[in-house]
Amino acid sequence: MYDVIVVGARCAGSPLAMLLARRGHRVLVVDRNPFPSDTLSTHYIHQPGIARLRDWGLLDKLIATGVPPLRRWHASPTLRGFAEVEGITETYAPRRTLLDALLVDAARAAGAAVIERFTVTELIWDDGRVAGVRGSSSVTGEQEFRATLVVGADGRNSTVATLVDAEYHRVVPAFSFASYTYYDGLDWEPQLMFGSDPQVFGSWPTNDGRHLVAVMRQLDRYSEFRANVAGNFQQVVDQVLPEYGAQLRDAERAEPFRTLRYPDNYYRRSAGPGWALVGDAGYHKDPVTGWGISDALVYGELLADKLHAGLSGEQPVDEAVREYERLRDERTADTFDFTCTRAEMKPLSPLHQAVVEAASGSALGRNRYFTMVGGGMKSSEFFARDNLQALYDAAGTPGADRLFPTESC
Repeated sequence: MYDVIVVGARCAGSPLAMLLARRGHRVLVVDRNPFPSDTLSTHYIHQPGIARLRDWGLLDKLIATGVPPLRRWHASPTLRGFAEVEGITETYAPRRTLLDALLVDAARAAGAAVIERFTVTELIWDDGRVAGVRGSSSVTGEQEFRATLVVGADGRNSTVATLVDAEYHRVVPAFSFASYTYYDGLDWEPQLMFGSDPQVFGSWPTNDGRHLVAVMRQLDRYSEFRANVAGNFQQVVDQVLPEYGAQLRDAERAEPFRTLRYPDNYYRRSAGPGWALVGDAGYHKDPVTGWGISDALVYGELLADKLHAGLSGEQPVDEAVREYERLRDERTADTFDFTCTRAEMKPLSPLHQAVVEAASGSALGRNRYFTMVGGGMKSSEFFARDNLQALYDAAGTPGADRLFPTESC
């Protein structure tokens, strides 16, 4: 009998298991995959996610993988910078083969039991609440395990969410698709650039001296793109930043293209009798802002705190997981809305053009812009009238060029 069974051992599930095990709880983690193994990902970890790895004693182990530090981002041809958030002055974009294996090992080291290559097929129910899981592996055959609470950390196609019939309570249709691969021979700083045509080009260094290079376009161009992935990939880079397109032709592509349509952006009911959801299982947004891993780490920690309160008798466990869901939804709403807006890849409005120009025109503007990007300031706070006034003042923006959001915005 376990206190908690976690289904899914990647960047949401393993940290949750580790944190609970460190507090003395009996935890089992199961995953259908072996580790190390790869998964689709932006790789990028924002400052709050890096801060969690630091606080958990895992950041040095991540750095030891050889992943390069990222200390400046290009957000437009004129806007470049970085900001310290939660004491973090550099970020990282590790390969998932390395990051996820590191997290699984940390869960084991904390005392959690981990079973790889185990596929959950059923939930065990007892008097209307989830009480365990049934599943199988090629090594052990069919098995069942029981627990006080089961957590689905098994991604967008969550088995746990499906089996508890967790309804979606907010859905924003996906706008875009992405294609990415890895190149050798590039010496580029991290960047994410939006083109005048609705498309995006991004690149950042990762392990083994390679750069992840990604492009994004709106969904109505997906079939056209798939007809010639290599040619269209190059076309996007050429159109967004021609000088980088020329350099890309001389670089060596090291791995196949990974081209995917995004699922919708959503919030799902993430707490119920005997169960909870964490990571993409309960809350997912377009990867254009790169918040998936960081949110998995941050809200995995929040769920660990609430589960500890429930399991230690501070409050009823079902009440604790409902509180986790409420706080997660409140704290992620700004990022969710900002991400959905950016995912449309529309040309910048006059307001946003004025703000980007002002932000690039002073140290204050650059710091506040990249503080927002790094999770240290809400976008609603950044676009508040008083803040924009300060940015315009610092940049010396003429009065006629100072634009502000309307109250309806």
